[in-house]
Amino acid sequence: MKYIIIVVFFTYSIVAQSQSVFEASREGSIDTLEALYRINNDTLNAVDSKGFTPLILSTYNSQAAAVTFLLNKNVDINAKDVSGNTALMGVCFKGNFEIAKMLIDNGANVNQQNYNNATALIYASTFGHLDIVTYLLQKGADKEIIDSRGNTALKHAQMQGNDEIEALLKF
Repeated sequence: MKYIIIVVFFTYSIVAQSQSVFEASREGSIDTLEALYRINNDTLNAVDSKGFTPLILSTYNSQAAAVTFLLNKNVDINAKDVSGNTALMGVCFKGNFEIAKMLIDNGANVNQQNYNNATALIYASTFGHLDIVTYLLQKGADKEIIDSRGNTALKHAQMQGNDEIEALLKF
């Protein structure tokens, strides 16, 4: 039994060394994330040179299973990259409703602002993601927040011609 445990740990170490936590997050490699977590559970909150965390990279790359894994390990859901963007902001830019809902339902701050004062609602409104805008509003997103250029989510929707979102934000 002793030898089996050593072999298993050694195998995890080889897997973990061959792929970084950031690559594993981008690719949704749960086995590697698990191996890295077993070696050092702090690695799941690691930050790369751009401030990206494994959660930010998993959400941005639509890796729902990796997002679920990371959330179950209690990573910092509101961590910011070097621009102040969060995982929720990234997914609102990309438009993956399933992952946006996961983040919101697990406590992501729907009104957190980046360093340009933009919010997840501003991103979802700008890029035309009606389902995400609707859910953000249901969960308390503040449509009156103004970004550093003086624009609200409504103004961003208008500038992009997102008529359905504009109508939703006017109420």
